[in-house]
Amino acid sequence: MYVKRFSLLAAAAATVVLCTAPRISAQDISATVLHADRVFDGLKMYDDWVVVVSGNRIVDAGPVSSVSIPEDADMLRFEGATLLPGLIDAHSHLLLHPYNETSWNDQVLKESFAERAIRAGVHAGNTLRAGFTSLRDLGSEGAGYVDVGVKQAIEKGVIPGPRLIVSGKAIVATGSYGPKGFAEHVHVPLGAEEADGLEGIQREVRDQIGNGADFIKVYADYRWGPNGEARPTFSIEELQQAVATAGSSGRTVVAHASTAEAMRRATIAGVESIEHGDGGTPEVFQMMAEAGVILCPTIAAGHAIMQYGGWDPGTDSDPERIVRKKQSIEDALEAGVTLCNGSDVGVFSHGDNPRELELMVDYGVSPLGALTAATSVNAKLMHMEDAVGRVQTGFLADIVIVDGNPAEAISDIRNVVLVMKDGEIVVGPR
Repeated sequence: MYVKRFSLLAAAAATVVLCTAPRISAQDISATVLHADRVFDGLKMYDDWVVVVSGNRIVDAGPVSSVSIPEDADMLRFEGATLLPGLIDAHSHLLLHPYNETSWNDQVLKESFAERAIRAGVHAGNTLRAGFTSLRDLGSEGAGYVDVGVKQAIEKGVIPGPRLIVSGKAIVATGSYGPKGFAEHVHVPLGAEEADGLEGIQREVRDQIGNGADFIKVYADYRWGPNGEARPTFSIEELQQAVATAGSSGRTVVAHASTAEAMRRATIAGVESIEHGDGGTPEVFQMMAEAGVILCPTIAAGHAIMQYGGWDPGTDSDPERIVRKKQSIEDALEAGVTLCNGSDVGVFSHGDNPRELELMVDYGVSPLGALTAATSVNAKLMHMEDAVGRVQTGFLADIVIVDGNPAEAISDIRNVVLVMKDGEIVVGPR
C-alpha cells in the first residue's frame, strides 16, 4: 500500500486524474481529499471514488469525475486501500478487561472505580486506533455510572476515544445476578441494579435515565436455574413496563437474552435488540424478524471464553457452546433477522474488535454483510443514522482506511492506515 500526500495546486502539472474534476473556489475553505482504490459507503463498494472532508464533515463523496474539489485541498492518496465509514461496535464494555487477566468477580469486587475509569480511558484509545469511531456500551458491570463519566470525558476532549452511547448500570431481577457464592450475611456490590414488579421497574428505568443512560439494558434471563443454567427473569409485563417507561423519554430498551423463552418475551415486549441469542429457535427468530428486532450475536465473547478454558479452535472439535452459536446464526439468517456487529469486547482485548467481523464471516455472513453490520446497521441501531455509518455528503467525517480489500478478505479490516474521527486524523499522515 502506497500513501502519497500533496497539494492539488502543486500537482496541477502532474498526471493526476483528480485534476480533471470540476473545482469550486476555496474561499479560505481548508479541505482534505481522501482517495483510495475503493470506497465502501456503508451499503455498497465503489471503485475510484474520492471523499472530501472539511472541518468535521464530509462535504462531497463520489466518483473522481463528478466531485468538486476545493483548489487549496490537500490530497491523501492510498493505493491498494479501501476507505470505509468509521466502524461501530454495538456491544462493548469499556469498563471490563479480559477475563483471563482478571476474573469478572474480581473486577467488580476488587478494582476501584478510579482504576476502572483509567482502564476504560486506555481501552477507548485502543478501540479508536483500531478504526472503531463509535460504540454502544452495554453496562458498567458494577461501576455505577462511570460509563457516563467516560463518555463525557471523551466528548470534552479529555481523552481520545470513540463517541459513546451508554446504558449505565443495567437492570436485573432480584437474586439473579452476581457476584454470587457468599454467605447470606455478606452483602456484596452487584454488577447491575436489581428491580422487580411494574412499579420497581418504572422507578429504576427513570433513575437510570436521570443519571445519564442513553438507553436501557435489561437482563431478560440469566444463569439462575436450579443447575446454574440460564432461565428467564422478568415477565412480559415487566419488560413491557421498561419499554414503555424508556420510550416516554425517547429512549429504547435492549435485552440480554440467551434462551428462547426470554427472547420471545423480550420480542413481544418491544425491545430494540436482543444480545447474544444463543438458544434462539427458528420460531423465535421468525418473531424477531417480523417485529424488526435486531440480533447482536456477540460471537467473539463465547469464542474467547472457550479459549480461556483450553479450547484450541485450530485443532479441537467445536464445544457445545460454539455449535449452538453457529446454529443460532444460521437460523437467524434463514429467518431474515437483521444482525448488527456487537462483540462483547471487554471479555477479550479492546482494540481486537475486528475479531467479531471475522467470526461473523466464518459463521456464514458475507464480508459485505459484516461491513454493513458494522457501519450503517449499527448507526441506525444507535439512532445516529443521519450522522455516522455512511460515507455521504453532510455526514460526520468518521472514516477509516485499511490496506487491502475487506470485502474479499475480511481480516484486511485490521490493516488500519488512517483513522479520522470528527475530521481529525487520529492514525495516519497529518
